[in-house]
Amino acid sequence: MRAATTPGRGGARGPDAPAIRQGRSGRRSAFRRALRRLTRNPAVVVALVIVGVFVVLALVAQLLPIDPYRSNFAARLQPPSAEAWLGTDQLGRDILARIIAGSRIALMVGFISVSVGLVGGGLIGLLAGMVSGTRLDAFLMRCMDIILAFPWLLIVIAVIAILGPSIPNAMIAIGITLVPEFARLTRSLVMSLNAQDFVLAARSLGASQLRIAFRHVLPHCTAQLVVLSTLRLGRAILSEAGLSYLGLGVQPPHPAWGSMIASGQNYLLSAPHASIIPGVAVLIVVMALNIAGDGLRDALDPKGVR
Repeated sequence: MRAATTPGRGGARGPDAPAIRQGRSGRRSAFRRALRRLTRNPAVVVALVIVGVFVVLALVAQLLPIDPYRSNFAARLQPPSAEAWLGTDQLGRDILARIIAGSRIALMVGFISVSVGLVGGGLIGLLAGMVSGTRLDAFLMRCMDIILAFPWLLIVIAVIAILGPSIPNAMIAIGITLVPEFARLTRSLVMSLNAQDFVLAARSLGASQLRIAFRHVLPHCTAQLVVLSTLRLGRAILSEAGLSYLGLGVQPPHPAWGSMIASGQNYLLSAPHASIIPGVAVLIVVMALNIAGDGLRDALDPKGVR
């Protein structure tokens, strides 16, 4: 009897082994179906490739031989050429090098600010969903409604004005604007999951609220939270570019796409590439992230696809 229920080298044995293997194979097949749906759309594949290229460039930015800080006043405002593929700015700096260095700052600000919103909003929404209908739930949701009542860009500018312009403060400011969206989504998911049979079974077996929240409820919210994170990553990068354009984000001489647009707009007639090329970079990255987020949502939620 003991040998029939003891796991061996070949995996789990006993009466529950077929169910365990079936569950694992079901998860693998679901992942393969989602991956197949994701790669079936050519626009999503192109968007993922674009995002991957910018991520790789951001990771190897310091290893490239071109210096984004080196000035050459003899070659200022030069159009794209063999020496400078994307031209030079008003100080003779290579625009391609500054675009690559700016991608590192933009992606870092985007990922960290979205992580702040995901962690903060996820915990608030999880707590509110587990105690739904109580005064604590009402208090937390009214706080989220107050933040949502103001335009997100106004909140970012106000936080930056209080804390001061810097990269960490920009991450905090953008992350604060994302907290209510993650909190409301997580709360709605948790409230729907609380009525499921597996949660009721865990509660009837004496599992604590903390165990139910993190062991049984939160893993089922992961897919929707990942999709929302992908969609809001583009807005976070756009927010960082807007702050840098206004002089409230990344400060000179560090390269940022928004500050490059602002400094090059004075030369739109004589050297339009100095401002247009950074704007195109922002457009490509944000559009690619939005397309990738839409494709990821369709792949993980095939019920909403015709």
